[in-house]
Amino acid sequence: MPLPSLIRLLLLAALWGGSYLSMRIAVPVLGALPTAGGRVLLGALGLGLMVLLQRVPLRFDGKGRAALALGVVNSGIPFAMYALAAQVLPAGYSAILNALTPLMGVLLGTLFFGERATASKLLGMCMGLAGVAVLMRTGPLPLSSATLWGAAACLVATLCYGLAGYLTQRWIGQRGGLDSRLVALGSQCAAVLLLVPLAAGSLWLHPLPLASVTPTVAVALLALGLLCTAWAYVLYFRLIADVGALKALTVTFLIPLFGVLWGWLLLGESVDASMLVGGAMAVAGTAVMNWGRRPA
Repeated sequence: MPLPSLIRLLLLAALWGGSYLSMRIAVPVLGALPTAGGRVLLGALGLGLMVLLQRVPLRFDGKGRAALALGVVNSGIPFAMYALAAQVLPAGYSAILNALTPLMGVLLGTLFFGERATASKLLGMCMGLAGVAVLMRTGPLPLSSATLWGAAACLVATLCYGLAGYLTQRWIGQRGGLDSRLVALGSQCAAVLLLVPLAAGSLWLHPLPLASVTPTVAVALLALGLLCTAWAYVLYFRLIADVGALKALTVTFLIPLFGVLWGWLLLGESVDASMLVGGAMAVAGTAVMNWGRRPA
């Protein structure tokens, strides 16, 4: 991989790993739904500005509804799930569980989309699930119903991400394709339509004192929407254009490293050997499942 692309890959992993840090800062003050709603609103504004500046024609060629539907699966539900998980899980935990996204994609493909089950897929699935078990049972966070619900929310998000890949291929790719920037913008707009009303309802039921929104919380939300969502999409699309989709997807294996690192450095989250072992097993299982797969 050329050095400029490698730098973009590391920066993208740092941004997406940092999204869990930002949520851990914003969610306890703003609440889960307001944080997720603010994220998608800022992300949509950032992507809209990018499309405007790059003069991308707003032609969806009859795929606008598909892009909106994808946004519910690929952005709306996952962002809400990770925000809910941030109420109880450290940033490192959520980042490690996010690494199971490709594993979920392969699992869904095998069960529902006609992909062939192979020995590497079965081995990778066992390794990934064992890694999650090690993380939840022996990690630094005590096992409780709250942590299990948080982990379940993260796994729902990874299922949505895995499903979105196949739906994108079926609804967009097999119908002639669409500029990925427009798919991203449509996705964020759909997430805005889903999450902003829920965020407004949450704030109406539980009013937020303005004094509680400190500069740190405001910066965390801005970083989550503009950097970890809008700018991250720009970097990701550039990587796909430069090195291809398969190499760009290797960012998934780097996100847990940065998620754990930022949580440890900036929030003082605990990191022990069992957490590192569980995370390594989850990432390795995902890598084994995807070994030798040809990208769609």
